[in-house]
Amino acid sequence: QVQLVESGGGLVQAGGSLRLSCVASGRTFKNYAMGWFRQAPGKEREFVAAISWRDDVIYYADSVKGRFTISRDNAKNTVFLQMNSLNPEDTAVYFCVADSSTVRVAVQGRPDYWGQGTQVTVSS
Repeated sequence: QVQLVESGGGLVQAGGSLRLSCVASGRTFKNYAMGWFRQAPGKEREFVAAISWRDDVIYYADSVKGRFTISRDNAKNTVFLQMNSLNPEDTAVYFCVADSSTVRVAVQGRPDYWGQGTQVTVSS
């Protein structure tokens, strides 16, 4: 089992920035690909970003490319999502995810482990 706890969400004005963090516990963090999904009110959950366990493969959704950056610190069992140039369309609950396969996170959208989510609200 892998437990994931997100933090860093909040309310920000359009054009602002937030940095989400996710701390993992329970298994060897460095063996897992990590990622972020989000779900806006009334919409399907969607993929945001993923990073391989060796930090050598990174995926982004087209909607966040150039604005969001995913990174990880294996020594601290933590994955980050730096979000810049936020707009109201980024308002959603953001979920941290983990899986042994980067493809299952980024392409198939079926990671094994999910956090509880953290709310991000961007005001116009």
